[in-house]
Amino acid sequence: MPSKTPPPPVSLKTPESEKITINMGFVDLGHIDLLVAEGFYSNRTDFIRTAIRTHLASHGDALRQAVSRKMLVLGLQTFSAADLQAVQAAGEQLQVRVLGLAVIAPDVSPELAGAAIESITVLGALHASPAVKAALAGRIR
Repeated sequence: MPSKTPPPPVSLKTPESEKITINMGFVDLGHIDLLVAEGFYSNRTDFIRTAIRTHLASHGDALRQAVSRKMLVLGLQTFSAADLQAVQAAGEQLQVRVLGLAVIAPDVSPELAGAAIESITVLGALHASPAVKAALAGRIR
């Protein structure tokens, strides 16, 4: 009897970035290509990342104040089933506020997420199973 190859292990690695798509005018794109051709940037992506970081830095004080005022967790926030079970056992619900990446682990059931999370605000990206996202749909702001 032929042996079955086991399925590859499930990767729990958190992605380093989120892919976005932008539309640009031809003249702006041409200017970027010219700067790349002149050696100022290694490629279009390098230019766009640098421009975004420079613009964000110019608003640094306003961003820091807003993060503090809105009580946002900055960076990566992960919620496992054990985390949410502890919240539920305490008879509490979370009001999640994240600037960056919020991850609801694959071991979290839609029922557990619904019982433990009162509201969720993510400025950035939310990674969760489609079933968990559906269970929290009315609570995601």
